[in-house]
Amino acid sequence: MARLLFVGGLGRSGTTLVERLLGELPGVCALGEVVHLWQRDIRANERCGCGERFAACEFWTRVGEVAFGGWANVDVYRVLALQAAVERTRHIPRLASPRLPDDYRAQVREYAGYYTAVYRAAAEVTGASVLVDSSKHSALAHCLRWSTGLDLRVAHVVRDPRGVAHSWTKVVSRPEADGESEMTRYSPGRSAMLWNAHNAAFGLLARRGVPLLRVRYEQFVADPRAGLSSLASFAGLSLGESDLDFLSEAHADLSVGHSAAGNPMRFSVGRIPLRRDDGWLRGLPATDRRLVGAVCAPLLRAYGYPVMVSRGGTR
Repeated sequence: MARLLFVGGLGRSGTTLVERLLGELPGVCALGEVVHLWQRDIRANERCGCGERFAACEFWTRVGEVAFGGWANVDVYRVLALQAAVERTRHIPRLASPRLPDDYRAQVREYAGYYTAVYRAAAEVTGASVLVDSSKHSALAHCLRWSTGLDLRVAHVVRDPRGVAHSWTKVVSRPEADGESEMTRYSPGRSAMLWNAHNAAFGLLARRGVPLLRVRYEQFVADPRAGLSSLASFAGLSLGESDLDFLSEAHADLSVGHSAAGNPMRFSVGRIPLRRDDGWLRGLPATDRRLVGAVCAPLLRAYGYPVMVSRGGTR
C-alpha cells in the first residue's frame, strides 16, 4: 500500500513551499500537482520541475513504464472524462457519503486507480516510503479516499484568505509553458468563496476518518523546522539529527525536483529565502479586505484569524 501525504488547500496558500521542503526529507518523493499530469504533461508535454520537457524527463519516463508500461498506454481521454464525471467540488457531498451507488463508486475507484498506480510506481522507482501530491483539490482528496490501495493522509494548508485573495489578483506567468500563458486569476470575492468551499471540504474529509493535520501558513513560515518536523511525524517518518540541515529560520537549500505541475517556485533550486508574505496588508484595498473578511468570517474564527484587519495589520 502506497503511503500518500496529500497537500490540500486553496492555491496561493503556501502549498508549493510545503511540498518542496517535504521533498528534501529522506524517504520522501514529492510529485507536484499530479491532478494536472494527464493534460499538461502527458498531452501538452510541459516542463517538469527539473526543467526538461515531460517526455524527456528520465524520472517520469521510468514512472510511466512501471505504472502503465509507458505513458502511451494511458487513455488520457478516459482519465479526463472520469475527472469531469467525479472530481468536481459540487460532488463532494456525494463523495463524502458512507456509501456510493455501485456505478458511481466504480467510476470513482477507476479514477483514483490511475493516481494510485502513479504513486506506487514513484515509490518503486525512488525507494521512497512517502509520496507527496500537492494537487490541493479537495474533490480529488475525496476521490482518493475510495481507493483500496492507499494509506491516505492529508496536510491541510490554510492561509489568511485576504493574503490568498491578493495573490490571486497578481499576473503570474507559467514557466512550464515557456511564458506563453499565465496562471488563473480570481477576483477577491471569487477567491473568498473558493477558500470557504475547499477548506470546509477538507474539514468534512477529516470527519470521514481521513487522518488530517492542519498547517497554518503563517505559523509554518515563522518556524519552518518545527512545522516540517510535525509533518514528518504525521507522515510516519523518523528524522535524524542532520535531516533538517538544509533548513533554517531564514532560508532553505533546495535540490532539483520533479514536480509535475504547480507554482513557478517548483523550478527554484539552491538557497531560497523563507519569509512571510504580508504584502496584502498594503496591496489589497480596504473594501476587498472587508469583503473577504465578511465572506470567510466563520472559518476565519475557526482557524484563529481575526475577522477584521486594518492596513497596519491590527484588528
